[in-house]
Amino acid sequence: MVLKTLTLTNFRNYSKANFDFDSQTALVVGPNASGKTNLLEAVYFLATGKSFRATYDREVIAQGQPFANVKCQMSNVKNEEKELELQILASRGGEKTSSKRFKVNGVKKRLLDFAGNLRAVYFGPEDIGLVTGPPSRRRKYLDTILTQIDREYARALVEYERVLRQRNRLLVLIREGEGERSQLDFWDKRLWELGNILTERRAGFIDFLNRKLHSWLYLFTYWSMRPRGSVCDLERIREREILAGMTLWGPHRDDFRFLKSDRARPIRCPLRGDPYPADCSDGAAPVPAAELGSDLAVYGSRGEQRLAVLRLKLAELEFISEKVGERPVLLLDDIFSELDEDNRQQVLSLLGQQQTIVTATDLNRIDGEKLGECMVLRLPV
Repeated sequence: MVLKTLTLTNFRNYSKANFDFDSQTALVVGPNASGKTNLLEAVYFLATGKSFRATYDREVIAQGQPFANVKCQMSNVKNEEKELELQILASRGGEKTSSKRFKVNGVKKRLLDFAGNLRAVYFGPEDIGLVTGPPSRRRKYLDTILTQIDREYARALVEYERVLRQRNRLLVLIREGEGERSQLDFWDKRLWELGNILTERRAGFIDFLNRKLHSWLYLFTYWSMRPRGSVCDLERIREREILAGMTLWGPHRDDFRFLKSDRARPIRCPLRGDPYPADCSDGAAPVPAAELGSDLAVYGSRGEQRLAVLRLKLAELEFISEKVGERPVLLLDDIFSELDEDNRQQVLSLLGQQQTIVTATDLNRIDGEKLGECMVLRLPV
């Protein structure tokens, strides 16, 4: 998979910019605030339809402008040439509102059909939030990976979110005495079916990580927030849901944690807070939660946390490559200041295995041999 050109209009600090990529490795060099991360963000937007750092899509529109536009020319392993275009339009409904339009080869597409034409893996300083941030950050990460490679997952996710909104609305109506409890049976069944798809795919990715990374003594433990058994077991929490006016089970409440352990075997835990997790993914007996390992978010140093995320991202690269049969574009943001020498060399050893776009403030930390293999793009101050 190769990105050939990138055109930005009113995107962050770029009023109009064109970039050509004619090498497997592009080194984007410029001082801080010159737009290096913005360039990577634009590429990631084309891959996923979403930003890796904006809370609201409208944030990427240059100040005072009505829209932002991102376009690229790319080719895949089948030598298919594609033009991808994404437009973010500022809405009149407020400073945080916007809409998006997607095109592939000039034809309008839904996000479902747009994401995954270009595939990318991003690693940058803010990714440490995958360890230390809230569960929603980790769920978004899982969704972003899986929607790039799994069309069934992407469809199930869109439908799950719609059904969840309907079920929550019904719970509120029941609490206010305006809804029928019997209607919950239909939404329970549908949410359970869709949730199975999401949970199974997420757990499969976590298991892949554990197989790849167990020798590094990091375990990724996955909690699926759903009752054991079948959809029939939901009745026991229904009163609490009605009082809360929201659905208290399902993959929209899932989480995974980074654990450092010497057990070196994958474990998947079905319920957060269960002191003796059941249904371990390898079929072994339940393991006390305290014995699973130390949580890096609590007990890990910043260096350990950063290293865990780096290893996660390298495994993500392999996961996507295995699933789709071609390597995604690797986006590396400021790794030369974030990583120590050994880990920088580990990342640099990947250059040439896929198209890679790397940002840096200067060239002093790159050895001459590696630098000679790179296409250098210098951004103005």
